[in-house]
Amino acid sequence: QVHLVESGGGLVQAGGSLRLSCVGSGRTFSSYAMGWFRQAPGTEREFVAGISWSGDATEYSDSVQGRFVISRDNAKNTVYLQMNDLKPEDTAVYYCQGGLTPATMRKVSVGVLDWGEGTLVTVVS
Repeated sequence: QVHLVESGGGLVQAGGSLRLSCVGSGRTFSSYAMGWFRQAPGTEREFVAGISWSGDATEYSDSVQGRFVISRDNAKNTVYLQMNDLKPEDTAVYYCQGGLTPATMRKVSVGVLDWGEGTLVTVVS
């Protein structure tokens, strides 16, 4: 079983940057595609970015394409989300998850692991 813990959220001015981290426990971390999802109050959880187990394929939602970059370091059991040029509409609780491929995670907006607590990102003008 893989447990995921997100960190790095906080309060930031519009146009600023944050880097989120997700650390996974377990020996099979590298066998999963990994992704980031977010959920704002009163909305459904939505896909943000995904990366294959090897890091050679990525997917992004249209709303973050060109601003966010997902990466992973399997030796550290960690996946990152570098968020640049943040906008107020990026405000949400961000969660990481495992999946089969980035493409399938984007299509169904779901992962195969238990959801963690997430980390809150608040962007103000």
